[in-house]
Amino acid sequence: MNETEQRRATQLLQLARNGDAESLETLLASYIGYLKVLSHSQLDPRVRGRLSASDLVQESLLEAHRDFTKFAGTTTAEFTGWLRKILVNNAARAVETHLLAAKRDYRREYSLDLLRQAADESHARLNSMTAVHRRGPASEAEHQEDLTVLSNAIEKLSTEYREVIVLRHVEGLTFADIAIRMNRSAGASRMLWMRAIEKLREAMSNENHE
Repeated sequence: MNETEQRRATQLLQLARNGDAESLETLLASYIGYLKVLSHSQLDPRVRGRLSASDLVQESLLEAHRDFTKFAGTTTAEFTGWLRKILVNNAARAVETHLLAAKRDYRREYSLDLLRQAADESHARLNSMTAVHRRGPASEAEHQEDLTVLSNAIEKLSTEYREVIVLRHVEGLTFADIAIRMNRSAGASRMLWMRAIEKLREAMSNENHE
């Protein structure tokens, strides 16, 4: 990482709160990978033909930049949660626009509360993955850096590897359920996951040394 990218998220957040526009842009950019990983599970497959994960993330980051003065927290954990809520709200609006207007039966399935709960659960699973790669306790800033490295590494995987990682570790699906989603046998899904995990380790190592 370059010098700017190595600055602690807490320092960037404090500088941004003090009005430093460059720090805010750097801080928001560091969350692109994280928000993309979450968006894969938030964005309904029936909507993806009209709105990509990248579009959803870009829209959310622009909104966060515009409304940053409304952020009332002081920690990176609170900031991460605030960004997550913005992402969920935009995902819900996408469903409202492209699905609910035509089929009202989807409204209960895609309630805002359920989407927020799903996003929080996905975040918790990502946190669990970062803990596996750290031997000792981490500070808040170190924890956020781990989350950023992990998310960026997942986004750099091939489509199949990224999908199986997201289904298993972000959505929390069993291999039987993954097999159905990916049109494979459960055994083939497990083998694909094992290869994906190995590639993820390599990608994380590369992220740490860039």
